[in-house]
Amino acid sequence: MKLISFDALRTLNFPSTNYIKPDAYLQHDADIEAADWLLFPEYWQLNVLHYAYKKRIFPSPASYALGHDKVEMTRAFMAVAPQHVPFTLIHGNSPEKADEIWQKMPLPFVAKIPKSSMGEGVFLIESLADWHQYCLKTDVLYAQEYLPIDRDLRIVVIGEKVVGGYWRVQSDNGFHNNIARGGMLLEGPLPESAVELVLKLAHSLGIDHAGFDIAMIDHYPFVLEFNRMFGTQGINKIIGDTTPMILEYLNAAMKDEDQPEDPDDPNGSTPKGRRIRKPAIAA
Repeated sequence: MKLISFDALRTLNFPSTNYIKPDAYLQHDADIEAADWLLFPEYWQLNVLHYAYKKRIFPSPASYALGHDKVEMTRAFMAVAPQHVPFTLIHGNSPEKADEIWQKMPLPFVAKIPKSSMGEGVFLIESLADWHQYCLKTDVLYAQEYLPIDRDLRIVVIGEKVVGGYWRVQSDNGFHNNIARGGMLLEGPLPESAVELVLKLAHSLGIDHAGFDIAMIDHYPFVLEFNRMFGTQGINKIIGDTTPMILEYLNAAMKDEDQPEDPDDPNGSTPKGRRIRKPAIAA
């Protein structure tokens, strides 16, 4: 299997991987054409690699497209599993829409900058002054109900499977649960309902490399977001190196492509039709 990586650190343990600097990728036409998989390109490379070169890309194009923008991500969640999405209002930033959201959202609520990660660009709105300050920071208004939790779940999907996860306990310096913002990692069984929701979302949307953030309210899961390039600090501690899991998936996806489609198989046999199997994780 011929692999090209655009992220040397993410593929440090991969065997026989050809690294190409993202800025120089157009100078390596022959290498790209000969590759079986292109691994971890930059977001800005995606359209050329997918539409012009028509190559297999990991993570999947859907993981990039939906993971890049919380607005698109949340709308996709609403389409697939609306009953598992906290009450959310999204509008272009105008005085009229800002006032409309303020009137509709009960205090406190959460406001987000659509393109942010690691807990950055997430604000707890407790007053009109907080709301006005947030509105100065973004072109798109994203307001979501505040869920009364002191921890959430990070559940990781690689390829077809949930490979592990952990609880993130709220930091002492705010309402963020992110490990990068001071949250504490807590090991423990993953609730079955949360795993089922993550698998449903990943399978329906074609996400094959992501850390999903799930809030549990009275044993009921709500999806907050996913991160395509999730931090490795927590997951490496829980499950170790993910390289073998990624390679297993890449090999299996190539084999599936070599199989003729069965018209009687409702799940299809191409990579887009691959089913995400539920792993044996304790409830």
